[in-house]
Amino acid sequence: MTSAGRFAPSPSADLHVGNLRTAVLAWLFARSTGRRFLVRVEDLDDRAKDDVARRQLDDLAEIGVTWDAPPERQSDHEARYDGIVDELTARGMTYECHCSRKDILQAPRAPHAPEGAYPGTCRDLTDAERARRADTGRPPAVRLRSAVAEFTVADLPHGSYTGVVDDFVLRRGDGVPAYNLAVVVDDAAQGVDQVVRGDDLLASSPRQAYLGTLLGHPSPSYAHVPLVLNADGKRLAKRDGAVTLADIGVELTLRQIAASLGYAATTVAGMLAEFDPARLPREPWIYQPG
Repeated sequence: MTSAGRFAPSPSADLHVGNLRTAVLAWLFARSTGRRFLVRVEDLDDRAKDDVARRQLDDLAEIGVTWDAPPERQSDHEARYDGIVDELTARGMTYECHCSRKDILQAPRAPHAPEGAYPGTCRDLTDAERARRADTGRPPAVRLRSAVAEFTVADLPHGSYTGVVDDFVLRRGDGVPAYNLAVVVDDAAQGVDQVVRGDDLLASSPRQAYLGTLLGHPSPSYAHVPLVLNADGKRLAKRDGAVTLADIGVELTLRQIAASLGYAATTVAGMLAEFDPARLPREPWIYQPG
């Protein structure tokens, strides 16, 4: 299977101009390196909607982002994720966890561990303790029994990045595969070896790369690009007004994306001719409508 890049939106809301900019960048990275480009619909979240997914794919096509295979949906591959959880469990690398989000946030955590990092509460319980937790009736999540506390990845804009690897969730208590599992399994299955996405996801890359190594997959090439923010410095969202393709149209969307990247061309094909990863902006784009 030839190597690939990808764009993998969650169909919980229409793509705004910031999402579309990231999609264009992912496409540019892939096309400039001779990779296939794929689109994956990450629809495991209960907020995912089929009509939103259709609009997202239509919007990508409208701005000229092309893909080389039919888009896959994560909801079609739950057996794929369950098989990996079963494999890791058979290797003694998972355990059940009955902790709530509140339990995790209130528990003491290691120095320098980020808020929400799992403190290992359920990692080494006795059989009696496990039975007491099971008696609460809370369905257990399945967590990875990590053998490391941190892992280092190479990221094009950020260089060598070392981040926390805790005992992160592989399958939620409701049975839904967790993002950190699904994205790794899907990328490997699709031959994705280049991951371009917003830099809000940089901190998750060490967990994902570590899991990939446990499954025998090489770490992908990462490029976490700056987000698009509103005038208040907050992440751009639909509430900021006219920010979707339906609001402002193809021509203005492409013109704004091109200007934010310093390109004269206003088509994705034209941007490809100007594309130089070393010259990409390193700061967030502050979006101004119009």
